[in-house]
Amino acid sequence: MAKIIIHQDKITSPEELVKLCPFSAIEYDNQYLSINAACKMCKICIKKGSGVFEWVEEEVLGIDKSKWKGIAVYVDHVEGEIHPVTLELIGKAKELAAKINHPVYCVFMGHEIKERANELLHYGVDEVFVYDDEALKDFRIEPYTAVFEDFIQNLQPTIVLVGGTTVGRSLAPRVAARFRTGLTADCTILGVQENTDLDQIRPAFGGNIMAHIYTPNHRPQFATVRYKIFSAPERIESPTGKITVCEIGKEALASKITVLDVKQKEKEMSIEDAEVVIVAGRGIKKQEDLDMIHKLADILGAHVASTRPLIEAGWTDPRKQIGLSGRTVKPRLIITCGVSGAIQFVAGMNNSECIIAINQDENAPIFKVAHYALKGDIYEIIPKLVQKLNSLGTSISIEHLKQVVS
Repeated sequence: MAKIIIHQDKITSPEELVKLCPFSAIEYDNQYLSINAACKMCKICIKKGSGVFEWVEEEVLGIDKSKWKGIAVYVDHVEGEIHPVTLELIGKAKELAAKINHPVYCVFMGHEIKERANELLHYGVDEVFVYDDEALKDFRIEPYTAVFEDFIQNLQPTIVLVGGTTVGRSLAPRVAARFRTGLTADCTILGVQENTDLDQIRPAFGGNIMAHIYTPNHRPQFATVRYKIFSAPERIESPTGKITVCEIGKEALASKITVLDVKQKEKEMSIEDAEVVIVAGRGIKKQEDLDMIHKLADILGAHVASTRPLIEAGWTDPRKQIGLSGRTVKPRLIITCGVSGAIQFVAGMNNSECIIAINQDENAPIFKVAHYALKGDIYEIIPKLVQKLNSLGTSISIEHLKQVVS
């Protein structure tokens, strides 16, 4: 870690010093010079500040990593119904744990959830820690944070994985801050070294690079992962793990939030759960042309999704967007129509089982990840594809489609 120190006694011309920073990070008020949050650590002030500014490297104290053992997964649920992202994280946790010979834990908090905890053992979890209290019936950030903190203090897991859901995105940073440790959000790749350092990889700078992030001097290491990034493990019939019921003081569960009413959201099939997805891209010239995409989707029983340009044009529902700023999908089949394949989009679908790409640009990046590439105009290929599929009858499998595009 590093910081910039200001020697106030060396200041002679504060107005000129303020002008040094191109980001307006230097301020002068009440005869006191300071640096605000706009600082980019570019060191221009140090080079041109006549000794007023000094760069200081702070000593980083190491941590005894041997005291932190285990990989923990936060169980995301609604009234005991476990979100499938939890099972995906258990699968990844088992993979990481096998490399460093650590146990896999789950922390499950809520009300009347003890029976549901048994199901987690069927996915290879070594131990499920259950916090069951009426105060945890509805998600409230203060008691949930207190419980999570209590769990980590008692178990000291070296890695904590949290689903990138609405609850997970709210809870994980609060808990990480309690332990003054790092949190990497929306990881797409996770690995672990022999010294238990977590390799956290995620798209950065708008998806233009893949950032490789470490937390070598702090524990635990937090990471959130979106739904459909990893695969859930196979369910086993004879689990060997155990359930531990935990207690926490009532005072820790106090909250300033009162839940007055809970309204159930109407359940709908989302593109994240679809087995077949058809994606409309920038190659669609006008909104009416989406009809041919919907015709193809109807034949295949598919969901229609889109890329960001069509969302911004107001042609499709924002909930149907795939990519870093949209949803992540992992269907059995995905067909991209006029999609260039920018890294922001690919990051949201490259784990699909079968990818068929249609694009008239032979150098389109989407062809690098596609299993089947159809080079040509979507306005010619899609109508022909629809006609061909209609001729096959009403029952069309993915294998039939593969034969057609081949």
